[in-house]
Amino acid sequence: QVQVVESGGGLVQAGGSLKLSCAASGRTFYSMGWFRQAPGMERELVAAISRSFAVTRYKDSVEGRFTISRDNAKNNAISTVYLQMNNLKPEDTAVYYCAADRRSGSIRYVTSRQEEYQDWGQGTQVTVSS
Repeated sequence: QVQVVESGGGLVQAGGSLKLSCAASGRTFYSMGWFRQAPGMERELVAAISRSFAVTRYKDSVEGRFTISRDNAKNNAISTVYLQMNNLKPEDTAVYYCAADRRSGSIRYVTSRQEEYQDWGQGTQVTVSS
């Protein structure tokens, strides 16, 4: 059974930091990503990382402030992905979702396309006050 569970959201002042965590279990996962959705807006990619850790992708407005990383358990059954968010801005306020791909089969593949992720977490709220 696949499970994707996020944690680490909260309320922070502008300029502050938060670290989100996501544990995906039950399968071998390839590309993993963080997406976010602000009220009235479409869900968008924030960052994504390949299984090999070698390839990452970021939304332009977060590059240099956010860092995505991951751990893969030796038995391949759990992958944990992190999103370190520094110098947060009010426009970063959104529900953040973790997403995992278990179909691509490539350890270097990373995708920003939501339809290529099969498993999603329930979301965690990040609120940045000005």
